[in-house]
Amino acid sequence: MIATSKGQVTQPKRFRDKLCLKLGDKIDFALERDGALRITPVTMPVTQLKGMLPKPDLPVSVEEMNEAITRSAVR
Repeated sequence: MIATSKGQVTQPKRFRDKLCLKLGDKIDFALERDGALRITPVTMPVTQLKGMLPKPDLPVSVEEMNEAITRSAVR
C-alpha cells in the first residue's frame, strides 16, 4: 500500500473482498502492541436504521405476519 499526501491508502482488492468493502465504506485502523496493524470495517449501529423504511399504511398483527410467513413457506 502506498499512502497519498493526504494519508489515503488504496486497499488491495483481495483485502476489500475479504472485508466485503464497497465504495464509500469506512474502515478503522488499529495499531496493536506488537506493531501489527488491524483493519476493521466500521458498521453503523442498528439505531441508525430507524426511519429508513416507510411505515405500513395499515398496522399488521403478529398473527397476520405469521400467517403470511406460513403461506410463503408452503409455496
